Amino acid sequence: MKKLAKLEYLPNNFKIIEKGDYVLCAISGKQIPLDKLNYWNVKDQEAYYSYKEAHLKKERNND
Repeated sequence: MKKLAKLEYLPNNFKIIEKGDYVLCAISGKQIPLDKLNYWNVKDQEAYYSYKEAHLKKERNND
């Protein structure tokens, strides 16, 4: 993976603002290839590596 992409996260999709190969998980910092990106938060404009990180974020927001 070469370049960090900048995205706008939408309810059912995302829009590429700056072209790149990956984004970073907001929880773990892992690189997520754009073709593997399935979890994100529209309100917080954050990407998550998997459902586990997305769940952790939800739990933290409920505290």
